[in-house]
Amino acid sequence: MEENHTFETDLIHAIFKLVWSRRALERQLLEGTDALDGEVGAGASKKNRPTSANANALKLSCELLRNFVTEAVQRAAMIAEAEGTDKIEATHLERILPQLLLDF
Repeated sequence: MEENHTFETDLIHAIFKLVWSRRALERQLLEGTDALDGEVGAGASKKNRPTSANANALKLSCELLRNFVTEAVQRAAMIAEAEGTDKIEATHLERILPQLLLDF
């Protein structure tokens, strides 16, 4: 029986929250320099709202990441095998990455 391993939704949610908070901070820093030019308070409530993801979106993101990583490992393993090695190295991943990104 095959087990379906996937990423933990809590881990993916934590990564998403980290990225969202960094982008919000960058946006605040960029807008802080332009704040004197624009209207004060225009749309402030929407910009200050925290970004979130529902449970289904997190599950789907986990599954997409699992598929992406699985495909990357399989393609890199094929390149490594063609070169006569049994170990995947960074160069193998570098070679398959452009086409993998286009496929996803």
